[in-house]
Amino acid sequence: MTGPRSAGATGAPRLADIAAQAGVSEATVSRVLNVRPGVSSATRTRVLAALDVLGYERPVRLRRRSAGLVGLVVPELTNPIFPAFAQVVEQTLAGHGYTPLLCAKQPGGATEDELVEQLEESAVSGIVFLSGLHADTSADPGRYAELAARGVPFVLINGYNERIRAPFVSPDDRMAAAMAVRHLADLGHERIGLAVGPVRYVPSRRKTEGFLDAAGPGAEPYVRHTLFGVEGGHAAAAELVDAGCTGIVCGSDMMALGAIRAVRERGLSVPGDVSVVGYDDSPLIPFTDPPLTTVRQPVQAMASAAVGALLEEIRGNPVPSTEYVFQPELVVRGSTARVRN
Repeated sequence: MTGPRSAGATGAPRLADIAAQAGVSEATVSRVLNVRPGVSSATRTRVLAALDVLGYERPVRLRRRSAGLVGLVVPELTNPIFPAFAQVVEQTLAGHGYTPLLCAKQPGGATEDELVEQLEESAVSGIVFLSGLHADTSADPGRYAELAARGVPFVLINGYNERIRAPFVSPDDRMAAAMAVRHLADLGHERIGLAVGPVRYVPSRRKTEGFLDAAGPGAEPYVRHTLFGVEGGHAAAAELVDAGCTGIVCGSDMMALGAIRAVRERGLSVPGDVSVVGYDDSPLIPFTDPPLTTVRQPVQAMASAAVGALLEEIRGNPVPSTEYVFQPELVVRGSTARVRN
């Protein structure tokens, strides 16, 4: 334990230090530490925060007992949208007294099934799955039925699967792709391409459907299903630019960054020659070069809703096994511009 100490042998917190840090009186600090009435919740929080900042351990009687453990399974942490979701989920769980256990799948590491087994061994109260195997139409959905049969509540984010009975939380991927297409069409782009993930994933299929609905059936030759990530976006955009596309809609911001790189490798500029639209709007995206026009996932609302549904399930209040769909938002920045005549 580090931080200031009293001169006494016990190392007890000094009221004066804590009072100064919290901006309250020593008498107020004493009331908080001794769990006495007469202190507002906000003031109590400031005093406890001062204890933490100064490096003192909170007295045992002030430590909040965890209501239980909740697992959070994510596909990876390299794409910033997944840490963004994880942060909101963890904060929301902590606000209800639950301790989150974050599990990230890695190439060559534990599979989703192995992570779930580890979480069950840790006696979690429930599990949040983010873009897991439920979103892969080639995966066996029976694993989730077995999980439910074992009495483990769970909720699924991104990738609705009608064969799984559980609450789902999703963005409207069809609307997102259509929104991006209409934005580019309004800027005068006539040949618009789509760079999106493998067709077996539900979000990829829905984005493709929304793209074709907005762009028309004649746009089908300009759809490229590729790998998720920068490399996939780079490969798809290279083909789309060579096919004459002046606007490219991407299935993620990371794919959009790869698309921008492909455009520049051909001696062209973004947005001067080719406009690029991403999807997600994770925290660092406004600071790319150029700042990326993208479709924003409502992360805060989706993650909060998922946790709310899970907590209801944990409390024994069944939530309808249906999909709760949240509306995305187009955020226009510097990577799109009116087409050159």
